[in-house]
Amino acid sequence: MKLSPQAILGGLALLCATSPAAAAGPRVSMERMSEITRVLASDEFQGRSMGTAGEDKTIAYLTEQFKAAGMEPGGETGGWTQTVPMIRTKLRAPMSFSIAQGANSTNLRFPDDIYLSTVRPIEQARIDKAPMVFVGYGVSAPERDWDDFKGVDLKGKVAVILVNDPDFEAAPSEAVAGKFGGKTMTYYGRWTYKYEEAARRGAIAALIIHDTEGAGYGWNVVKSASGENFNIVLPASAQQPVLLQGWMQQSVGAELLKRAGYDFDTVKRQARTAAFKPIDLKATFSANAPVDLSKITSHNVIGKITGSKYPDETVSYSGHWDAYGVGPADAQGRTVRPGASDDALGLAAMIEVARLFSTGPKPQRTILFAAWTSEERGLLGSEYYAQHPLYPFETMAANLTFDTLQWAGPVKDVVLIGKGQSQLEDLLAEGAKAQGRYVTPENHPERGLFYRADHFSFAKRGVPVLLNMALAGAYDLQSGGREAGEKWLSTFTTNCYHQTCDAWSPSWDLRGAAQEAELFYAIGARLANGREWPSWSPKSEFKAIRDKSAAARPASR
Repeated sequence: MKLSPQAILGGLALLCATSPAAAAGPRVSMERMSEITRVLASDEFQGRSMGTAGEDKTIAYLTEQFKAAGMEPGGETGGWTQTVPMIRTKLRAPMSFSIAQGANSTNLRFPDDIYLSTVRPIEQARIDKAPMVFVGYGVSAPERDWDDFKGVDLKGKVAVILVNDPDFEAAPSEAVAGKFGGKTMTYYGRWTYKYEEAARRGAIAALIIHDTEGAGYGWNVVKSASGENFNIVLPASAQQPVLLQGWMQQSVGAELLKRAGYDFDTVKRQARTAAFKPIDLKATFSANAPVDLSKITSHNVIGKITGSKYPDETVSYSGHWDAYGVGPADAQGRTVRPGASDDALGLAAMIEVARLFSTGPKPQRTILFAAWTSEERGLLGSEYYAQHPLYPFETMAANLTFDTLQWAGPVKDVVLIGKGQSQLEDLLAEGAKAQGRYVTPENHPERGLFYRADHFSFAKRGVPVLLNMALAGAYDLQSGGREAGEKWLSTFTTNCYHQTCDAWSPSWDLRGAAQEAELFYAIGARLANGREWPSWSPKSEFKAIRDKSAAARPASR
């Protein structure tokens, strides 16, 4: 049944009226959040991919919404945007990938057996019989007394790597247990780190053996980009990435080890010990694929509300505008991957937060609002900004990022991502209590979400951060409790994450998303109208970076 606009708006008004009681304060409009999400996730925006007509529409629409929310331009040269020079690559047919091992030669099907892409500016991806080396978890962490490489020469070779951290599957009795974080993924467990480390060691390619639990998502998510990838334009002096990067199915990796004389499960256990040494797989990898290469200009959209008393000090909010564009047709013939929850709804929440700031008393500190490009392809827009900041990180009190909000209704708790990182967690707990909610540590820490969203680009520069992301764990929903929250999360991540069915619906219950927006508004308002400089926890890997710039910040009081 198709609902009329009047019915949709009436339903949203009812949701507003029945939203659970919370601390008195400014309220966001679920009606506006829904409408912004509907527009951004419509087919007209073509899945919001970079360098397309969909980007043009997205930038124009966000600029319009930023203005309507009361922001001023916060981008380059007094405008609304920051230019992000990028390359776009896409592997295309005819392509071939194969492994030769002794008398056996195996042709690998793309994208069913192996998924690959390149982020180099090349027009042909060709590898001819490169030796393959299994390097365990591919981790070099001197501060944890861990080295998977043991001096192995990877120049011109293919690194085969396990997903996640060395202690992800460790039993309590194993020496590695807790050395990296246990079920909580560290940055060493992220695919981005593994590709970067392989490149630093001269590898020509890096292949991660897929595991749904360890990766935090299924093979359907791995292959959702259909061989397409992006990168910011790198100077010649920068570390160049591997020629090909990607994943192989676990069955392919297990067979590769078996033919080299090793049992997959046994090798995984050995890789969880500090004594592990890389394994020569006695195999070679060959690849040949044409690459559609184009140079594109993408954009971050940046607005601000200038502070009345401390305009050179900032609090920043952000989300990403990109989704996965147009891809293969699904069973219903849909090709647009609209990214409604991820992250059109997050941007709608951020815009509503801006409206609350602009309609209330002027904040003492400047508030920044950014919609980043190309988060889905490796946090590229926020990373480019971090390399070319328009506002100093030294005097930024915090970054609050929205990425993938849920639409299953109001919740009793707040899910904390990255427990133990900074004093912002205290503000989160206080704000949650004021809403009648409590804090739950992420119950899927193995997904490494603290390292998978745009706030991470800020954390690496020392800025204390908070991430609001519904993928971190099952919410305790007011209707149905945590069981209902887990059902929503499992269904979304299994079926719709980065897929065509991440689409807007008039039946969404946005009361939970509104709770998150109002919570982040309250935290930002406290920071914007006070003299606090939240700090990192003593054990945080980001504390030393922040400490170096302490002299740039007035004392908290």
